Amino acid sequence: MTDSTAPVQHVFDVLVVGSGLAGLTTALQLAPTHRVAVLTKRAMNDGSSGWAQGGIAAVLAEGDSFDSHVDDTLVAGAGLSDPAATRFVVENAPKTITWLQEMGVPFSLEEDQSRLHLTREGGHSARRIVHVTDATGAAVQRTLIAQVRRTPNVTLFEHHTLVDLITARKLGHTSAAELDRCLGLYALDEATDKVHTFSAPHTILATGGAGKVYLYTTNPDTATGDGVAAAWRAGCRAANMEFIQFHPTCLYHPHAKSFLISEAVRGEGGRLLLPESAGGTRFMPLHDERAELAPRDVVARAIDFEMKKHGLDCVHLDISHQPLAFILAHFPNIYARCLELGIDISKQPIPVVPAAHYTCGGVLTDLDGRTDLPGLYAIGETACTGLHGANRLASNSLVECMVFARAAAQDILRTPRPQAPALPEWDDSRVTDADEAVVISHNWDELRRFMWDYVGIVRTNKRLERAAHRITLLQGEIQEYYAHFHVTRDLLELRNLVQAAELIVRSAQARHESRGLHFSRDYPAMAATATPTILVPPVA
Repeated sequence: MTDSTAPVQHVFDVLVVGSGLAGLTTALQLAPTHRVAVLTKRAMNDGSSGWAQGGIAAVLAEGDSFDSHVDDTLVAGAGLSDPAATRFVVENAPKTITWLQEMGVPFSLEEDQSRLHLTREGGHSARRIVHVTDATGAAVQRTLIAQVRRTPNVTLFEHHTLVDLITARKLGHTSAAELDRCLGLYALDEATDKVHTFSAPHTILATGGAGKVYLYTTNPDTATGDGVAAAWRAGCRAANMEFIQFHPTCLYHPHAKSFLISEAVRGEGGRLLLPESAGGTRFMPLHDERAELAPRDVVARAIDFEMKKHGLDCVHLDISHQPLAFILAHFPNIYARCLELGIDISKQPIPVVPAAHYTCGGVLTDLDGRTDLPGLYAIGETACTGLHGANRLASNSLVECMVFARAAAQDILRTPRPQAPALPEWDDSRVTDADEAVVISHNWDELRRFMWDYVGIVRTNKRLERAAHRITLLQGEIQEYYAHFHVTRDLLELRNLVQAAELIVRSAQARHESRGLHFSRDYPAMAATATPTILVPPVA
């Protein structure tokens, strides 16, 4: 009789880690010819993609142009966006919209139903945001999840958490970095509490960002930097990790966890005001000539400045001058959620605060999504493609997911299919069950709090030094815990968060200027030359 809880070795052509837009797009692109496994550490719809309210940027309107979209992206990226990557994404964006329409995504249409309704967001010089009212990510995710579930060649592994990548060098097959390659991965199955082995010649990391490294974030609980941490441990370079985008307008309410107020509210005329106790006046025109339509980093810093100046818990975002019918048509989900909390946005302003929202940096890749490690790809928020530079332009992230998912899939389709190697089982014979889980929860809370205090919207050398010191202490504790006890999802996520935090702090310490999302009081000026921050792991 076989033991149903025993560790299992799974063999596929392609492993996709993550079930957001990037991962599902790749799986659907490859499924006609390849056996694909999609691993996700919670349920299929629990990632960041489903939380995206705004939309997808693509040049579709008369009078708009690729050059204009490229220029807007380069301006927002503060000189650090890679021109080739930017043009690659912009020129391929319309194809991704067509593909999503073919998949059945119900995009919002103009009143006459003749064409897609396009909205405008901060930093864009034209209306080019395709959307599904104010819940674009959720609609896209529902559509693609339904497609994946009825695709025979895709096998779903929900509640499977990535433990680590398996490489030729780790197994002792080679000592030369140039001969190393990714052979598969280990993943913890929560149902059986066993670590299973997954073997494939191609592995794609689409695990999202690292927003949970901060105390306040718009990200779901899954955003723990798993992909960038695993790739770093496997020998891949990371780039531009200091550029963390803080969404300027997260709903401020004790019962509203991580609910963001879309940039489209400002795009459709929403005004940022001080609370009545601080004068009730509009303040964005004092900070930037573009006022509420300035890029996110400018708006977030302005709000942070006003909150600190006046000792405020929040500021107000007011769209109440628009008719109720307009608000219900454009922002039905925001209206409904706020109303649940006793805020009628058609009659009163919305209390908002900045919160960590998007990781612009990540695993360094080329235009095919390839990392430094052969056989390993990174796409979506996990990757640093060069598109976002020092600051992501609104609604450029979902389209980046799809463009690079398609590029990675096409690269894999061009590659001869080697046989998946047999890999050793996970060895946990020398570890025991943890005696005190409080160590995990305490270190998790400590990390997120000091990252918010020391590595937030405004940084200093002293704050970064304090954060680096605490990270070193935490890494020692966590590594000891990892070496002696059975792995759990909480332990794996904490291990990855601390690794992501180290990369963020090291990158911030290396940048002796203020640029885009990275603002330093010690280096307030922008350097004449824009240079990416690229970190090389010790194993490389």
